[in-house]
Amino acid sequence: MDLALTLLAVAVASLLVHGLASRLGALSPLLLLAAGAAASFVPWVPEVTLSSEVVLIGLLPPLLYATAISTSLVDLKAQRVAIAGLSVGLVLFTALGVAVVASALLPISFALAFALGAIVAPPDAVAATAVARAIGLPRRAVTLLEGESLLNDATALVSLRTALTAAGLAAGHGSHGAFEVTVTSVGIDFVRAAVGGVLIGMVAYKVLAVVRKHVNAPVADTTLSFIAPFAAYLPAELLHSSGVLSVVTTGLLLGHRAPVLQNARSRLAERWNWASVQFILENAVFLVIGLQLSSLVTDVQDSQLGLGRTLLVGLAILVTVLVLRPLWVFPFRWLRAMASRRERDRLAPAGEGAVVSWAGMRGVVTLAAALLLPPDTPHRPTLVLIAMVVTIGTLLIQGTTLPALARALGVSGPDPREDALQEATVTQAAVGAGLRRLDELPDVDRDVADRLREQARMRVNRVWERLGHGDAESPSDTYRRLRLPMLQAERAELLRIRDEGLVDHEVLTTVLAALDVEESTLESIGARAEALRGTQLVAPPSVTGECTHQQQLPECVVPREPEGCEECLLEGTTWLHLRVCLTCGHVGCCDSSHGHATTHFERTGHPVMRSLEPGEAWRWCFVDETLVQ
Repeated sequence: MDLALTLLAVAVASLLVHGLASRLGALSPLLLLAAGAAASFVPWVPEVTLSSEVVLIGLLPPLLYATAISTSLVDLKAQRVAIAGLSVGLVLFTALGVAVVASALLPISFALAFALGAIVAPPDAVAATAVARAIGLPRRAVTLLEGESLLNDATALVSLRTALTAAGLAAGHGSHGAFEVTVTSVGIDFVRAAVGGVLIGMVAYKVLAVVRKHVNAPVADTTLSFIAPFAAYLPAELLHSSGVLSVVTTGLLLGHRAPVLQNARSRLAERWNWASVQFILENAVFLVIGLQLSSLVTDVQDSQLGLGRTLLVGLAILVTVLVLRPLWVFPFRWLRAMASRRERDRLAPAGEGAVVSWAGMRGVVTLAAALLLPPDTPHRPTLVLIAMVVTIGTLLIQGTTLPALARALGVSGPDPREDALQEATVTQAAVGAGLRRLDELPDVDRDVADRLREQARMRVNRVWERLGHGDAESPSDTYRRLRLPMLQAERAELLRIRDEGLVDHEVLTTVLAALDVEESTLESIGARAEALRGTQLVAPPSVTGECTHQQQLPECVVPREPEGCEECLLEGTTWLHLRVCLTCGHVGCCDSSHGHATTHFERTGHPVMRSLEPGEAWRWCFVDETLVQ
């Protein structure tokens, strides 16, 4: 009963604190840690502890899998060099730098200091991407942070495991011997763990994909989804490979192939179920770790080093972590630019690079990794408290100042008008493919075909209407305004029938579910239209009246390379959504592909482009951010 009450209290407290953080605009992880820490000093609050088994098996696999299935494999491949540099190179660089500082300030071996470095090295996907999306960072930066946080956990945990082994082997032989063993072991163990983890993850994906093809019921498919992270993690760990990489590989591949392997109902069920699991685990972990602060402080006070010295060392390592990230990011960014023209074309602007270098908030993985230190580790309470100081410090310093830094550098997220243009283009292409397939089908009733064509036309128009000017209500807005009250009335009538017991429950549930799907779709479309309308009504601060660039440049220009994006043709890559510069005729692809049109503007300053896609007659000014159709 005590365990059940504790779990209930943690779940309720996590929900309440998260809701409060959302209302206050504060970082939820930081507020949860603070709430847990404050509660830990209340006498009647029971002590809650997390074992290494709970962290390794119960928390990490589902958290990593939930992030992996919602991450774009295509986007990760596009930024694979940058992600590898951050998730492998930066983690080892940070672990080594922290090891140098920690071994100088603490009476521990270099191997154990390197283990501490591995604990505090990996930034957290939850904290970083939550802040990134909240302040509206470009999708390229968000993808980079997500990819880094997915893969750096493997580097950190493998390094931690090897460093702890080295510390045990080198006991009594001095820190120099420990360092030699650690460097050799990290290299060998990391390669074996990485390759083995990826291969086992691919095998797990293949097996799960075969099973999933024969599972049609959403409940059974969701159950299989809950099995997936453990089916990938446990075999990898038993074979001494990286369970983290195995889970990430399986999740990425299953998420990428979900439209082929699952039906629509299963995909929706999986998405919402894993969102709930992720929400519960992430919030509960921060709260529970905060609840351990009181006992941790007591242990540190009773230790040889004392609380004051431990906090000072923690602050020194926090400063080290904050400094090492930009020291790696900017030189690595420059080396990428020098090494490959193709990489230079995809290189983020300097402001975006600065924001990425400051988005190094630590979170669940750092705190969980600290709990993996064996009970007999020398100065274990001190090392765990230092990890907590680094986590709280990065969340407090970087998490609260990152929005101001992004605004100061002019780094902003994707413009919803450009998103709407891309959505319209993609929708039009998809609808065109569907109509062509309709024409190929035999024995099609003409009235039915006409009705399907009309519905297809309305789908396309609904997206294009969001790009219209002024405050006039579009036909889709009118439809949505009238249909939503109708749905409410229909639902009320169904509930009346249910309460009177006139129809079987299963029948009513099916009909109500259909209404819910329709209402959810209409509300989602309405939210996107409202967001877009807001951007049209608010002009940028530097713009007054009409856009002079749009007026001065011609409506059309002869494309220099009408066959496709000039840079993509040189590189042999595939473009998407062609744009032509109205100043010089340069043809490039939009940001949903490689972003060569935007790169051309950043290189030349030519202000206006127009779409080069059939049926599109809009122009976009980069300088004034104005759209003309």
